[in-house]
Amino acid sequence: MAASFTRDSGTQTPTTYDRFQELKAFDDSKSGVKGLVDAGITKIPRIFRRPKVEDHDSVKPIPTQFTIPVVNHGVPRSVLEEMLAAARGFHELPTEVKKSYYTREKTKKVIYGSNFDLYESRFANWRDTLFCVMGPEPLHPQQLPLVCRDITMEYSKQIHKLGTTLFKLLSKAIGLTPDHLIGLDCSKGHCLLSHYYPACPEPELTLGATKHSDPDFLTILLQDHIGGLQVFHQNLWFDVPLLPGALVVNIGSLLQLISNDKLLSVEHQVLANEKGPRVSVACFFTPHLYPSTRIYGPIKELLSKENPPLYRETTVEDFISYYDSKGLDEKSALAHFKLQPSLSITLQLPKDLNRFAQGFCGTEYIKPLREMMQITTVTMYLYNF
Repeated sequence: MAASFTRDSGTQTPTTYDRFQELKAFDDSKSGVKGLVDAGITKIPRIFRRPKVEDHDSVKPIPTQFTIPVVNHGVPRSVLEEMLAAARGFHELPTEVKKSYYTREKTKKVIYGSNFDLYESRFANWRDTLFCVMGPEPLHPQQLPLVCRDITMEYSKQIHKLGTTLFKLLSKAIGLTPDHLIGLDCSKGHCLLSHYYPACPEPELTLGATKHSDPDFLTILLQDHIGGLQVFHQNLWFDVPLLPGALVVNIGSLLQLISNDKLLSVEHQVLANEKGPRVSVACFFTPHLYPSTRIYGPIKELLSKENPPLYRETTVEDFISYYDSKGLDEKSALAHFKLQPSLSITLQLPKDLNRFAQGFCGTEYIKPLREMMQITTVTMYLYNF
């Protein structure tokens, strides 16, 4: 699919470019990035071209504290290999077969698509995804594509068991009882995202996945031998090494929020590659859009005078809604939920009390304020929400 623009006949320079129409044409094809590669393109369409950004220092080996490689996880190697093969098998089905799963209706439990934020992002990522909501409400196997049905159900069961164990360990690590995070429903729901990154003819011009952190409590990632996953720290990108049989565990943004920054989410990206396809399967531990009235905020047992709450409360649904609305823009969604002292007012009492009370409280409250405030100075912080 070529970029669509018109040229001035005298200068031969581009005069118009309808980005929306190109996005829509790509979306309406329902064939994803795989469809472009199958068509034999040698140049990536303009919608995938990444704006020029400041170059960072050369990539370095990853420090172990940024991401957790788990090897003795209890998931059989055969299950890992079958899951990767099944994920690849789905994405390499004929387009006409996959089209029946293609949708942008976020309430669907099984969604095939390319770029959930296609119309919000600055540039499209070079990947396709099969998104499956496995819980809290169990997914009926018949809703899954036949090519990956049985192994997806088995992998889901195995990975949920591992996630439950990890939540117990993380609870203890931050000084809580082992079942505390589980009691907050952190492991109640999970989704499987089978990503497919086709070989790219111009990998230096785009990304497989833009810099982001995951909108969940915990992510367990299974990846093949191609590589390309990087994490960001102190203005440097670090390659995540490939370890046969290992699963990569990342803290999600929601877990950072409720732990009040005791556990930090990992900003990461995936490079496009002239080799491929790259296949990975991410498990997001989150109830996703499952109806719930539970409110999440910094855990009270972790707060003190010296460690006040850093974030405002939210629901998972509201957090995901905001995350999806902004797309992968290289900015953390957590900033939107952080409590930021925006203004401090120091008053000399009683000299400033009349003006303060009249301006903020009304004259009828001046006398009670005088009686209540037996101090000469007060500093008040106003927070942005």
